[in-house]
Amino acid sequence: MSPQALLDVAFFAFGLVLGSYLNVVVHRLPQGVSTVLPRSRCPRCRAPISAWDNLPVLSYLLLRGRCRHCGGTIPWRYPLVELLTAICFVASARHFAGSWFEVAVGCAFCAAMITLAMIDLENFILPDVITLPGFVIGLLLQPFLSWSTLPSALIGAIGGSVALYAIGWIWEIVRGVWGMGLGDVKMILMVGAFLGWQGVVFTLFAGSMSGAVVGLGLLATGRLHQEGKLPFGVFLAFGAVMYLFFGRTILITYLQLAG
Repeated sequence: MSPQALLDVAFFAFGLVLGSYLNVVVHRLPQGVSTVLPRSRCPRCRAPISAWDNLPVLSYLLLRGRCRHCGGTIPWRYPLVELLTAICFVASARHFAGSWFEVAVGCAFCAAMITLAMIDLENFILPDVITLPGFVIGLLLQPFLSWSTLPSALIGAIGGSVALYAIGWIWEIVRGVWGMGLGDVKMILMVGAFLGWQGVVFTLFAGSMSGAVVGLGLLATGRLHQEGKLPFGVFLAFGAVMYLFFGRTILITYLQLAG
């Protein structure tokens, strides 16, 4: 096996393990419960989950998506988060090869985006305990990152959050309801702090487009009513991760095509 393949396997395995912990964070953080203790339990029957039944992805497949004790369904989110984290870790190791620091930052940023997306998907909240420290950390890391600068990060964070807040305010004037969650505003603060203003523009565009496509699809199939709402944090996370790995290439290609 080549050194690159060994590295991919190592990052994939580490991503699976960390993804298993992220599932605990997604489940417990909105409840205000410790993400460390007590040990993992079935949310239905409260039976402790043994180490053999807690192997990332593999245990889900072997148990056929059901609790060994009560037969309750294990949400599909568990293997999905583990796989997404593993894939993002391998992508970070390859994309930022040559800078272990940027590899680590890329992995941490992806882990935060996955966690925020899943919490928003299940609870329609984006916890301040992730977004606000993420904003500060992103700014502090800027002098050591090659993909953005501190001025760009500040412009992106402030500009993006003001834009989202303005959209919510205008929507309230037009429709009588607030059109943008404050959690989304704080999340774009964090995205801007890590990715700069270019990353914010890309994230907002990609998030809006993907959200519109999904929303129209759900409306067409009757799974969403016109007054229903979508967890926009999911689409912001998608846009941010896309920009981290592909954004600059996409923007350069677009600018070349546009002359």
